[in-house]
Amino acid sequence: MRIFFDLLPVILFFVGFKLFDIFVATAIAIVTTLALIIYSKIIHKKVDKMLMINGAIISILGGITLALHDKTFIMWKPTVLNWIGALVLLISNITFKKNLIQQMMSAILNPPTSVWQTLNWLWIVFLVGLGFLNLYVAFNYPEKTWVNFKVFGVTSMLFIFMIGQTIVLRRYLVQQIDDDSEKKD
Repeated sequence: MRIFFDLLPVILFFVGFKLFDIFVATAIAIVTTLALIIYSKIIHKKVDKMLMINGAIISILGGITLALHDKTFIMWKPTVLNWIGALVLLISNITFKKNLIQQMMSAILNPPTSVWQTLNWLWIVFLVGLGFLNLYVAFNYPEKTWVNFKVFGVTSMLFIFMIGQTIVLRRYLVQQIDDDSEKKD
């Protein structure tokens, strides 16, 4: 369910683009993201930091896109989001000596520190590369190609990257204790 929640603005952006144009799609993405923030605050009493960052970026760049009627700004949005993510991982690791990838995944993985560091750097490189790739597609291909890339290409690359990590890191998976086996002891 969480993945649908995260992808809803992208899915509705795509539908809006196919039915109307990039400007209507941008407005839909802004409204959807803001609605998800409000929903999260009301239902869960808190809003995920990544959702807040995404909401700020889509509101600012999407708002400029709509105000100036210039699609350039919304096309920068995935790059800005990816680069902010990479920057947060980098600054957190170097300045504060906190590996955010480790903090997010330590409940399911238990590799040595060197593997956590490598994983953090892989995410940084991946996000920076994804940002550059978005700009390349956005400004070298037709708008329709960029929208398809944004929705299907980026999402696919993210899933492939995560599946690849899972395969490589499977030996470090934390053994989950089954509730039934605890009751028998």
